[in-house]
Amino acid sequence: MRLRDAVRMRDVVRRRSPRVESVFAGRVCSELADDLPDEDLGEYLYDCIDMYRMGSKPRCEEVEYLGMVQEAIDRLEQGC
Repeated sequence: MRLRDAVRMRDVVRRRSPRVESVFAGRVCSELADDLPDEDLGEYLYDCIDMYRMGSKPRCEEVEYLGMVQEAIDRLEQGC
């Protein structure tokens, strides 16, 4: 096996199928919805951050909410 072939094989092994990514994203969003049952989470978590109005919750709840949403976004981006 040549080096070029080894690099291609490594890239194939690292990639996930769209179905696996979709299942993973659904699981992350489901876990977040379980942790935040009273929140109306949209399809895209970035919208939760972008559309959030600062001061609409008590400060401690606000920090916790934004932190949990950001953590879920980070998990999706990192794939873990």
